Amino acid sequence: MAQVAVYNMQGKEVDKIELNDSIFGVEVNEHLVHMAVVAQLANKRQGTQKAKNRSEVSGGGRKPWRQKGTGHARQGSIRAPQWKGGGVVFAPAPRDYSISLNKKEKRAALKSALTSRVNEQKLVVIDELKMNEIKTKEFVAVLKAFNLDKALVVLDENDKNVILSARNIPDVKTAQVNELNVYDVLKYNTLVLTKKAVSDIEEVYA
Repeated sequence: MAQVAVYNMQGKEVDKIELNDSIFGVEVNEHLVHMAVVAQLANKRQGTQKAKNRSEVSGGGRKPWRQKGTGHARQGSIRAPQWKGGGVVFAPAPRDYSISLNKKEKRAALKSALTSRVNEQKLVVIDELKMNEIKTKEFVAVLKAFNLDKALVVLDENDKNVILSARNIPDVKTAQVNELNVYDVLKYNTLVLTKKAVSDIEEVYA
């Protein structure tokens, strides 16, 4: 099992913990990680492009003139594509960009991402992250203590003071254990976990 140091909010080492190898010490599957990132980004796409075809535009239920004897070309509806205000031929419809991965693949990809952070020494464990008030300055001081600039901070609870203190800091995101995902783990330079969050992750994904 990998052993990592546990720090306090001032950046001083106060303890050591062993990480569960079934989560933080697996063989990194780069293909699965890539699939998970592609799926997550694809699932964010809305695919809202839309135009109406001739069956969707309003009006045009009546034949505009009789079939023969008028001198005009025959017409069946004033909402046919050749008419102004008519439907679009082969009109684009909203596209579903979503890509699905099964539960086993998602878990394996997340474990690979967490392991890569341990292997690259980009994982920081803090004994606890608590604030008495909403103070961005205090959160910045915590980041400076670890010399962090772009970080994903995973909390063990929905701590309003910590979340709001970090909200206005560029390149810093807070999340809870149930919000953890491959894309965010890899996007940020450093993964910061509270000691309780580590045990929660091991309990959920073991």
